[in-house]
Amino acid sequence: MTELAERVDQVIRDGGAPGLHGLVVIRGGQTVLERYGQGEDFKWNDSIGTVVFDRDTLHDIRSVTKSITALVYGIALGKGLVPDPDEPLMAAFPEYPDLAESKRNLTVAHALTMTLGLEWDESVPYTSPANSEIAMEMAPDRYRYVLERPVVEEPGTRWDYCGGASALIGRLIVKGVGTTLDAFARDTLFDPLGISFEWMAGDDGAVSAASGLRLAPRDLAAVGQLVLEGGRGIVPGEWITRSLTRHVAREDGSGYGYQWYLGDGWFAGFGNGGQRLFVVPGEELVVATAAGEYNDFGQPSASAVMDAVLSG
Repeated sequence: MTELAERVDQVIRDGGAPGLHGLVVIRGGQTVLERYGQGEDFKWNDSIGTVVFDRDTLHDIRSVTKSITALVYGIALGKGLVPDPDEPLMAAFPEYPDLAESKRNLTVAHALTMTLGLEWDESVPYTSPANSEIAMEMAPDRYRYVLERPVVEEPGTRWDYCGGASALIGRLIVKGVGTTLDAFARDTLFDPLGISFEWMAGDDGAVSAASGLRLAPRDLAAVGQLVLEGGRGIVPGEWITRSLTRHVAREDGSGYGYQWYLGDGWFAGFGNGGQRLFVVPGEELVVATAAGEYNDFGQPSASAVMDAVLSG
């Protein structure tokens, strides 16, 4: 048994990761560790009971969906189907002429970097309609709901977590490619990687670009490996570079790119409950976790196994 496996297994034996459903570690392009557990799982807020997880079991990746949606946007941009990030956002939403003037300064990049400056709050639990993302999903028109929010800060100046921004990116893809987001993602990203997936839809029938994807952890790790390798011609390399460029600072000192969190030598996607895709390019390391600690913002199980992986 490797030192890595010993460290991770010790955490599990000691009860340090009770909510862990899956862990995959890739180093140097090779899978070096997989661990799977069992526990109650959910599709969004709907319990699907106790699940015994294995390498093929799909799992909510929650807000890691945002990072993958951004990759799909880059694919569409490479085909000339969606606006460049510097383009005005409202030019792509002529169906809302009453909102055009108040949102005239918004660009696509403001959505990609979550710097729209809109009134938005996802700090309350995702079981509450007071949560802006949940309110968006309950609205008759989720895109109007987002664009109707008052501008409370100068766009581009401050990062503010906003699933509505991701929803707008997903809608831009749909408008440009002429099919559904999940169909385009299947044809251009998932099928080339041999990935099976499910993408949860809202009441309007459109899949959620912010939080709806379900992937097996090994396939989530494969997406991370793809990004680590510069897109491999599936995602344009220029887009990978732009996405992983620090466009805005976050309050904790880390940065944010195009729907990716950026730190000192790492980039990542994070999702509610302990869903993580964490990549350390300098170590050729990709880590994917799946866990069931939904609405526990400490994510203790994912944090414990991540600490074990990174401590070597």
